[in-house]
Amino acid sequence: MPTTDKAWPQGTPCWVDCSVDDPAAARGFYSQLLGWEVLDSPPEAGGYLMAMLDGKPAAGIGPKMGEASAMPSVWTTYLAADNAEAVAGAVTAAGGTVFMPPFDVMDAGRMFIAGDPGGAAFGVWEAKAHSGAGIFNEPGAYCWNDLHTGAYAPSQQFYKQVFGWSFDEIGNEQMPYSTFAGADGRPMGGMADSTGQPGAGPNYWLTWFQVAGADAALAKAEQLGGTVLAGPDDSPFGRMGIVRGPQGEVFGLIDTTVTIG
Repeated sequence: MPTTDKAWPQGTPCWVDCSVDDPAAARGFYSQLLGWEVLDSPPEAGGYLMAMLDGKPAAGIGPKMGEASAMPSVWTTYLAADNAEAVAGAVTAAGGTVFMPPFDVMDAGRMFIAGDPGGAAFGVWEAKAHSGAGIFNEPGAYCWNDLHTGAYAPSQQFYKQVFGWSFDEIGNEQMPYSTFAGADGRPMGGMADSTGQPGAGPNYWLTWFQVAGADAALAKAEQLGGTVLAGPDDSPFGRMGIVRGPQGEVFGLIDTTVTIG
């Protein structure tokens, strides 16, 4: 089982969390869907819940920050930083937006939320006591994060400038898609060009959770109050589907053991 206790290399998708109106309801939904044990955090954590899988941190669930009524429920992808202040400066220099300056999260780490030039929001995490996800690429854990954007080329340039990513084009003219990699060259996420795609909306980062059996997982998500937006579909990467959770947050489910082509 892939696990780690170390801080992730800069630019790696290192953590995901869900911001919702009702964290207790989300706790019930995801515990049943993905097999998480969801733990309470100290009172000073503001109601943030830690989802554990096989004793390792897998994801977070928390209340919305700021004016909750004006914010959609979302899954946020966090990218690792060696120094949050330095990355915040790089985000601004590359044409992105820092929504609030980096701040400490108790002794767990230092973070900020930013937007890329296409408007897609993402988090940045500088690890301290909390290094990020301790389990990954395992049923119940996240296994992939990709950006769906109508600003494909500008977004590639932005993330290349901020995090040094390189891109490998693996899509086609009808559906451009690239994987991105850090210094070691190993793919660690993707970017999809949503320009002209049916139902294309705001640009966003999508979190994919691995499951053992996509059809059953999608059916269970519906039984628990979610809505299947797409799938199940076969692909070279796995059998997959996209779900809107009961509070409106969107995420993917994929069984990477069932592939085609």
